[in-house]
Amino acid sequence: MKINTVNDGGTKTLIPHFTTVFKALLTVSASTCLALTLTSCAKESTTNTAQAAVNDTTAQTETLRIAAAANLSDVLPDIVEAYKADRQLPDQDIEVTFASSGKLYAQITSGAPYDIFLSANQTFPAKLADELAHKRPQSEKTYKPFTYTQGQLALYSVTTPMNGLNQATLVDAFTANRDSKITIANPELAPYGESAKAYLQSQNIYNSLNEQKRIIQAENIGQAFQYAHTGSVDYGFVAQSQITAIKATPEQFYTLPPNAYPPILQDGMVITDGATATDFTDYIRSPVGQAYFSKAGYLAVK
Repeated sequence: MKINTVNDGGTKTLIPHFTTVFKALLTVSASTCLALTLTSCAKESTTNTAQAAVNDTTAQTETLRIAAAANLSDVLPDIVEAYKADRQLPDQDIEVTFASSGKLYAQITSGAPYDIFLSANQTFPAKLADELAHKRPQSEKTYKPFTYTQGQLALYSVTTPMNGLNQATLVDAFTANRDSKITIANPELAPYGESAKAYLQSQNIYNSLNEQKRIIQAENIGQAFQYAHTGSVDYGFVAQSQITAIKATPEQFYTLPPNAYPPILQDGMVITDGATATDFTDYIRSPVGQAYFSKAGYLAVK
């Protein structure tokens, strides 16, 4: 920068041109500062907006909602707590709704906001995958069911000793006492009820029991267990996991051979795009998660 000066009695004086330049510099500096300030504010505003969006997304996905088959009520709560502890997520809110698989399927197709569907069979998740693919054709997500466990069917009674039973004597027990009542879960909605019905049909006694009005249909496997557990019926076809949960004595139940009825393969499906939902379903299929199912009376998934 050039500075112009004049001699005035030995005193150096700034000429007016420099003053004008200096004021111009001050104006430019002020404008620059203002521009930087506005830019900084704009960046801060953008950052705050982005953070707010992240916070909103976090809030929306904070609660993990699981629709679970009624037979899982004795094992899934333990798996949920183990998952939260293993993943160090003490504040993660996981909300589980237990009902018959068919009822949960109907709720989801009607718009219920679940993140995960854990069914007691393979049919409902397969139907749901097709349903969602048609409802959300623009979605990049693929809905793929997975098998997470295999259930066992058992006969339970608190009124009649069950020790020493086999398939032959079991049929005799049903036919000998024509006043006895037997409960099964609704075969149309509950996979355990469907398998119980198939078992009775394979023994050629379902139709006769039904005609005699001796079959008491429960809404789901949980209600079937309650009917048997309270002695409201003489026998109840229930999940082995329910027997294991209450530590029933050997004379109170008979575990049917797995080849005596259609396999109860239980499938699940992630419905939303949440990372926690995918991680949780990975956890229940991991060796750690499978150990809980095995301990609870389920068969290993092959």
